[in-house]
Amino acid sequence: MSERLKGKVAVITGAGRGLGRGEALAMAAEGAKIVVNDLGGDIDGSGASISPAGEVVKEIKALGGEAVANHDSVATSEGGAGIVQTAIDAFGRIDILVNNAGILRDRMIYNMSNEEWEAVMKVHLYGHFYTTRQACIHFREQRSGRIINTSSVAGLGETFGQANYGAAKEGIVGFTRQVAGDMGRYGVTCNAVRPTGATRLVVTDQLKAQWERAGRLEEFLANTTKYSPDDVAPMVVWLASDAAAHVNGRIFFVETGTIALYSDPVKERAIVKDKGFTVDELFDFGANVLCGGLVNPHPPKESKK
Repeated sequence: MSERLKGKVAVITGAGRGLGRGEALAMAAEGAKIVVNDLGGDIDGSGASISPAGEVVKEIKALGGEAVANHDSVATSEGGAGIVQTAIDAFGRIDILVNNAGILRDRMIYNMSNEEWEAVMKVHLYGHFYTTRQACIHFREQRSGRIINTSSVAGLGETFGQANYGAAKEGIVGFTRQVAGDMGRYGVTCNAVRPTGATRLVVTDQLKAQWERAGRLEEFLANTTKYSPDDVAPMVVWLASDAAAHVNGRIFFVETGTIALYSDPVKERAIVKDKGFTVDELFDFGANVLCGGLVNPHPPKESKK
């Protein structure tokens, strides 16, 4: 046991398995008291079980740490409030919030149902909001706090059949930057990671089938199964510490052997005039100047019909 997070109380959602489990164990090893939140459902969000969170609590206690389990869903306002309140009831405060809970409802956009869209938004984007809002009430009063959100490369268009997941995950990036700006004055930081790890939400039969249909299954497996979700935890621990007080509103790529800082969006090119552009001007030269040299990263393929 180390003491880099001694005296801190961390709430970690989705901590019964995968990334969240690794983060919970790593923070406990650094002296933090942990609220292990996990609904215990399947990857599509159905079902529930107290076992995953309970098992991680046992692991932490076996290592000499302190932890309690919480089984609320992040997908409701009441659940988000209950998760944070568990920290207050058990340990008297909250210092760190790691938003990690997630589900998948993969489907190509033309087949995606309203329910598949809404379920993913509720858990990922709404889930980040519900817990963060409640935690920030306490962070504002104590004028300190660390928030680490979980985004994904899916938001960069690097997966298939995940319009709902990708949209939610990229929404989390914007949410992270806004919370960082709003809460920075109170000594609170808010950052996000785009992790890679062979978790049950990554190496699914459905996702493997989609990559196989695209002729890129070997690439997918090579880029996922060799990466341990536990290797994401050290960066999350650092972001949660006092040593990272100067890092706020930033997004990091994290995988086994690689950690990268993303640049913030910048304007690549611009066309400028005193008045608004006309349609003729854009067709005659403007659009070509602005978009000249761009290549469609996803060009159309010949129909198999």
